Amino acid sequence: MKRRAFIKGTLATGIATGAAIIAPNALAKWSKETFESKGLEDTMKAMGAEAAEVSTDIKIKAPEIAENGSVVPITVTSDIAGTESISILVSNNSTPLTATYHLGEGVVPAVKSRVKMGKSSDVIAVVKAGDKVYKNHVAVKVTKGGCGG
Repeated sequence: MKRRAFIKGTLATGIATGAAIIAPNALAKWSKETFESKGLEDTMKAMGAEAAEVSTDIKIKAPEIAENGSVVPITVTSDIAGTESISILVSNNSTPLTATYHLGEGVVPAVKSRVKMGKSSDVIAVVKAGDKVYKNHVAVKVTKGGCGG
């Protein structure tokens, strides 16, 4: 019985700890309209990023050529002090916003994701820091589409 009690206790602790870590991000404010926006302009406007300043302090690591658009690895790091959130957009997807990460205080501003790309496109990283919004982009050529292609 000791082994079962240990496993139950460990599982309960793990779930409680995981909920404490995930809860702030799960409860973070996000706009349904932002994720459902069609087209890059509408999405950037819904995010409040239509006047985002281009910054080379945002580093995007993505393949120049993605052989399969259904799984394109993207890494975004921000050297901008006070980074609060990082969003990844794919300009030519029907819904450009693929992910938004809200970062807590003291968190290293770096995220990794795998996105779906229907065709060759710019991958745009949008970073919110304080009251300012910044962006940077890289071009990714897709040889085999992942969004129905």
